Amino acid sequence: MARLIQITDSHLQADPKARCRTGHPLSRFEQVLEYARRQQPDAVILTGDIGENGSPGAYRLAVERLDQLTCPWYWLAGNHDDPEVMARYRSVVDEIELDRWRLLMLNTQVFGEPFGKLGEAQLERLAVRLRQDERPTWLVMHHPPVTIGSAWMDAIGLQDRQALWQCLERFPQVRGILCGHIHQAFTQTVVCGGGKIAVHGCPATSDQFLPRSDAFAVDEQAMPGYRVVELEDAGFTTWVERVETQKKQ
Repeated sequence: MARLIQITDSHLQADPKARCRTGHPLSRFEQVLEYARRQQPDAVILTGDIGENGSPGAYRLAVERLDQLTCPWYWLAGNHDDPEVMARYRSVVDEIELDRWRLLMLNTQVFGEPFGKLGEAQLERLAVRLRQDERPTWLVMHHPPVTIGSAWMDAIGLQDRQALWQCLERFPQVRGILCGHIHQAFTQTVVCGGGKIAVHGCPATSDQFLPRSDAFAVDEQAMPGYRVVELEDAGFTTWVERVETQKKQ
C-alpha cells in the first residue's frame, strides 16, 4: 500500500506576513504540512496555485517548508502560478510511480486566464501514454474536469472536459482524478467507458469557497485541509482531513 497526500491552493505571497481573506496563507500552509507529515505519506502532491501571483519569493517559501518533509513531493501549476518561475525551484514531473500505481500529471493552465484547458496535443499524448501502460492510473490536474454546482466556478473550470472524457472511454485503467482550484472538499463519480472514475477535489490551505454558490463566496466556517489517498492492491480509499486553525489570525 502507498499513501499519497494532496495539498492545494496555498496562494502564498513573497511577504510571509501577507493575508488572505480569512487568515495568513503561510501560517495555514505550515499547519497543514505539519498535520500531513504526521500521516507518514509516501508522497505529497500540490495541485496548483502554490503562489498568488507568480512571485519567486512565494515559491521559495513553499520549497523551504516542503523540503522539510521526509517523503518526495511534487507540484504542478495552477492559474495563479508562473511555471517558469516555479521551475527555478523545482521541476514539474509528468509521471509518478507509487507501488503498483501510476500518476500522470497534466497541465491545465492557460497562462493569464482563470479557466483551464488541456488542448488537443496534450490529450493525444495522454492517449499514447495510456495505451503504452495498463497499470492502474490516477490523473492529477489543477482545474476540475466536471461541473461542481457553483455557477461562477464552473465557468472557469476545465473548458475541454468533454474531450477528456471521450479520451478516457478507451482506458479502463484510469481509476481516479485529483484536482485543485475549487477550494473545497468534493467527490463525484463519472461513468466512463463502462467503468467508473472518481473525481476528487480538496480543501485549500488558504481560503475555502462556499459550495454550490452561484456567485463567488468564501466559506467562513470551513477549515483548511488536505486529502489522503491510500492506494491498495485491489483499489483505493480516500478521505479529507481538516486542520483546526483560527478563522481570523
